[in-house]
Amino acid sequence: MASKKLSVGVVFGGRSVEHDVSIVTGHQIMRAMDPGRYEIVPIYVTRDGVWLVGDPLRDINSFKEDKVVEMLGIKEAVLSSSTDFKGLIVPPISGLMGRNSLRKLDMIFPAIHGSHGEDGTLQGLCELVDLPYVGCGVTASAIAIDKPLTKSVLRASGLPVLDGLVVTRSRLIKDREAALNEIEERFRYPVFVKPASLGSSIGVARVTDRDMLENHLDIVANFDRRILVEPTIEEVIEVNCSVLGDGDTVRPSVLEQPISFEQFLTYEEKYMRQGGGMKGAERQIPAPISQTLTARIKAAAVDAFKAIDGHGIARIDFLVQQAADAFYINEINTMPGSLAFYLWEPEGFSPRTLVDELIRLALDAHARKRQTRYNYRTGLVAHAAVRGLKGVKGLKV
Repeated sequence: MASKKLSVGVVFGGRSVEHDVSIVTGHQIMRAMDPGRYEIVPIYVTRDGVWLVGDPLRDINSFKEDKVVEMLGIKEAVLSSSTDFKGLIVPPISGLMGRNSLRKLDMIFPAIHGSHGEDGTLQGLCELVDLPYVGCGVTASAIAIDKPLTKSVLRASGLPVLDGLVVTRSRLIKDREAALNEIEERFRYPVFVKPASLGSSIGVARVTDRDMLENHLDIVANFDRRILVEPTIEEVIEVNCSVLGDGDTVRPSVLEQPISFEQFLTYEEKYMRQGGGMKGAERQIPAPISQTLTARIKAAAVDAFKAIDGHGIARIDFLVQQAADAFYINEINTMPGSLAFYLWEPEGFSPRTLVDELIRLALDAHARKRQTRYNYRTGLVAHAAVRGLKGVKGLKV
């Protein structure tokens, strides 16, 4: 008898400025999945946060205009909050003569970039309902999306990172001049200004004077309440390495050097040249650096992934000074920030086999989680009922 297909909900879109990138990623994932092994359930989250299901979501042409919600066959849904039923309730509220239907899911494949998806919030929702999900857990996702926090964790682990200064939106409002002066005292121009918790190069700029700095701080303050300012280092190339594994056993991919026609890899270069997401960007694989430096970068990528308690897949981006034989970890892109299909093809993984491996890792992680005990009964409630709440240590009534 043929084995039952695994029902996998691919969640994409979302309340994020990276919404459009997420739609592309979600469709890349669904295209890579084997329909003979998986029942693929597309779940689109609108820009306003409404969850939708329906066959038209399988066709990327449905998203050319923001009218997918009006299409025939599209229904609103919510993820069940009960651990007794893992899946979708469609629709979440039925009318007087209507009925809800239940759509069972075996796991979630997150494809929401940035806020409310890549940052650990979607992962937390899956944890609450005890539903397996692909990729890093809550902690690793939350650390990796937060660039200043990533620096702190990696620095504490002895890994090389650039200096950075965080300026808050509230400080810009209250004491703009002092914030500008602190940046200029700390760094020489040019500097990079970027949102503390976004990806896809959205909001990132290289600024060369005070007027540009002030202007771009205001721009980034629209995307994030915290703004990261970093120094520029000279004679540097970007080198990226993907990692794959479960925390105990992690393997690095081949290295790449993205080729940028700007001073840094822009959103347009990442996603809009030649199409196909990051695969459309110009790059050299393997990166043209020495074998010794390659080995050191691969080891650092694995260490960085373990430092944040990573799981599944991530792409680690490095800034490399070949003349000085030095490198810095620039950022960690957890899934779906990067699935890096193109970096695993030289290692023998097709997109389909990579998706299979990620799903296997997710099921293994969920099985290990279930070995942890969460139900622990004590006599505290009975004690409080008899003695009264005032007698319970730590409570002030």
